[in-house]
Amino acid sequence: MSFSLRLPAGLLLLGALFAARLPAQPFYLPTANTAIYEKGGEDRFFAATPGKTWVSGTFGCVRDDGWRLHKGLDIRSIQRDRYGEPTDPVKATADGVVVYINNRPSLSNYGNYIVIRHIIEGMEIYSLYAHLSRIQPGLQPGQPVKTGQVIAIMGRTSNTSEHIGKDRAHVHFELNLFNNERFDAWFRKSSPGERNDHGIWNGRNLIGFDPRLVFLEEQQLGPKFSLVQFLRSRTELCRVFVRVTDFPFLRRYPQLIVPNPRAQKEGVAGYEMALDFDALPFEITPRAASEIRGSGKFQLLSVNDAEEEKNPARRLVVKRGGRWELGPHGIEELGLLTD
Repeated sequence: MSFSLRLPAGLLLLGALFAARLPAQPFYLPTANTAIYEKGGEDRFFAATPGKTWVSGTFGCVRDDGWRLHKGLDIRSIQRDRYGEPTDPVKATADGVVVYINNRPSLSNYGNYIVIRHIIEGMEIYSLYAHLSRIQPGLQPGQPVKTGQVIAIMGRTSNTSEHIGKDRAHVHFELNLFNNERFDAWFRKSSPGERNDHGIWNGRNLIGFDPRLVFLEEQQLGPKFSLVQFLRSRTELCRVFVRVTDFPFLRRYPQLIVPNPRAQKEGVAGYEMALDFDALPFEITPRAASEIRGSGKFQLLSVNDAEEEKNPARRLVVKRGGRWELGPHGIEELGLLTD
């Protein structure tokens, strides 16, 4: 089989360029609740699930004894009206452009939610704000917003049976990378008969990372904070090889590509990727055909046993007969990424 396709011109050089230090554009908290920065303030910042500690309101495998992923932060209300309903303004975390608004809460477990696109150190980052009671009048997709601009009022909207009580009123806040603009076609193929009311802004098409760690590292490092370096320092859950030579994520996030002179010289036959527990490909290395062993579109190269035990919710890998292999969810995520 011939692998004549090379990496798109300049893509490896772009990856190396963006690895250099760029001026940081920090994120800001989306509400007036700043208890995350106070010693012992977690209980006043995170809205825990009933009967659980504040950890259940954080990002990660923090629900159902680690077997259910929570993709954002549940930030508590600190302002209420005389009926006990939240009145906290929800603000844009950084300069950006509104790309999606859902104001029909029955269509999503996010309830009313907003997605904003930001460019941080040259990277497309998407913030999401959910369970809103109302959207700021006049706010529309395509509209630019400034850091700290009020975009909504905190609420309790959702379409799930797990009703959000007044005592747990919060904004669910996410930071994400964008997966694939061909999501609609992938969804129709992978989930025939299921509804997708949100197009490419379906939550499945966003790959999350922990805003809490971002806020705390920003505070610690100040202007030395680099989002690219933050993402590149994710803990590896597994390493995979994909026998695909061109997919949208590569062009969107060249900052995560590691140069490989051999592949640049011989031609790219596929990509080796390090994934974290939410399937975020934080290190992508092009590989030449001469570097590849085995066959198949997707290959599992290694697994970090300790990380899989600590963060098992996505079930990206499974162990059969004492050996790790890609699980159905892992194959599905790689399919979405590369289709």
